[in-house]
Amino acid sequence: MKEMFQWQTTSGNTVTVGAVTVTPQSQALTIRRSFGGLVWNRPSAVLVERDGHVERLPIRDVTRVVQLALLGFSVVFLIVAWITSTRQQEVEQ
Repeated sequence: MKEMFQWQTTSGNTVTVGAVTVTPQSQALTIRRSFGGLVWNRPSAVLVERDGHVERLPIRDVTRVVQLALLGFSVVFLIVAWITSTRQQEVEQ
């Protein structure tokens, strides 16, 4: 199973400007099958090093948060519509 699915965090090329060093990080999900596979990458954070102190700044994926919220609202709407439809059918009988 571990050969089929792999989740890893990788660091990109480090850039240094003056006394600040910045390193981007990304996460990758790799799915391998006998007939092909899938690789899904997304940025996850930026490491900033200043004066010997390293700070990890996460990258928030606002689009994904909005998509999940819309999915949640859609599910709630469908459940309410189903309940309303079921009650209306019971009343008509």
